[in-house]
Amino acid sequence: MAGTFEAREQLKKETGTSLMFIGVAIWVADALVVFFLPASAKLGTRMSWMSAIIMLGVMGLSLLVVGYLMRGQAEE
Repeated sequence: MAGTFEAREQLKKETGTSLMFIGVAIWVADALVVFFLPASAKLGTRMSWMSAIIMLGVMGLSLLVVGYLMRGQAEE
């Protein structure tokens, strides 16, 4: 019984860490979008880039928060 509980705790920690890692990876991709933003101003497509920046930022933040909460719940 204790082995099952410990395995479940370990799975929650690993899943939370993975979600946090994916969230950081999305933020890195968002940084690349920000890097190319000045070039988009010349093409007139700035709003589509801004929407991509906002969408990636929110998605990365939500994955970080969910992963952090999942890791925190595993210790209880």
